[in-house]
Amino acid sequence: MVRYAAVRLAWAVPTVLGIVLLGFVLTRVAPGDPVQAMIGEFPAPPGYADQIRERFGLDQSLPTQFWLFLTSLASGDLGFSFAHNAPVLDIILDRMANTLLLMVPALVLASLLGMLLGVLGARRAGTRLDTLVTVVTISGQSVPVFWLAMLLVLVFAVQLGWFPVAGMLSITGSDTAFGVVGDYVWHWVLPGITLTLAYMTVVARVARSSILETMHQDYVLTAEAKGLNRREVMRRHIFRNALPPIVTVIGFNFGLVLTGAVLTETVFGWPGIGSLFVQAVTNRDYPVIQGVFLFSAVVVVLVNLLVDLLYPVIDPRMRGSHARV
Repeated sequence: MVRYAAVRLAWAVPTVLGIVLLGFVLTRVAPGDPVQAMIGEFPAPPGYADQIRERFGLDQSLPTQFWLFLTSLASGDLGFSFAHNAPVLDIILDRMANTLLLMVPALVLASLLGMLLGVLGARRAGTRLDTLVTVVTISGQSVPVFWLAMLLVLVFAVQLGWFPVAGMLSITGSDTAFGVVGDYVWHWVLPGITLTLAYMTVVARVARSSILETMHQDYVLTAEAKGLNRREVMRRHIFRNALPPIVTVIGFNFGLVLTGAVLTETVFGWPGIGSLFVQAVTNRDYPVIQGVFLFSAVVVVLVNLLVDLLYPVIDPRMRGSHARV
């Protein structure tokens, strides 16, 4: 197991470096000038633009800029934001915390509700309940995240006024801890439901398919023939053996939620990593864009590594294959 984890970590390093290189190249080939974005439409003194380029190292060649970025990265420095006039690491850590406050509860709810729908559909395969679960999951996968977000805002925030249109906390918030938590939950409901509904359907479809396949295995039929309780068979023999594909798609959903958070945070004005990325692209803020690429890559790689390490815990039959790696 230790050797397997070491091998996966070793492969993770070139993967992250490749994503960093890709992010660096994409930011440079994209149209737009970061210096012009900083200056704006106002007339600038002669030579002012050249001074800004020299200050941020934009007058260097692309290989030199990339090398300087890697050397700074090795020392834990992600650079200095053009637009925010602050260290990129501080900005990303602050925004990443807000994104995790949005993502983690939504992903947990999506996983639990998705598994519940998958179990209900598999146990009632061919019935109206199974048909209803299938219709719900297909419909959920067909609806774009941004369209669902705007629909929820229009109905529950604009027309009914039940929830705030945007933001993470109210401007005139409470001074007590319970008041702050309640205010956060009130603001979380619409964006959280958006992400939950969008990714619950993926878990539900995989869970239903995996459970149905496991239900027809010989060891399940043998357990039923011995007279074991149906609920016990589901818990001990079916659900546990059907877990690996479900865990895989939950880990995959973590990366998808990061992508969906960009759209959701933009629609709801949630001050997270997604809205930061959109602002950085608009302002041509190269260090922030590269920092978001790096943090997203590291988070996704670590989550996938954790999922791989969970396989032998869930299914002991996989311990031999992990040990031989």
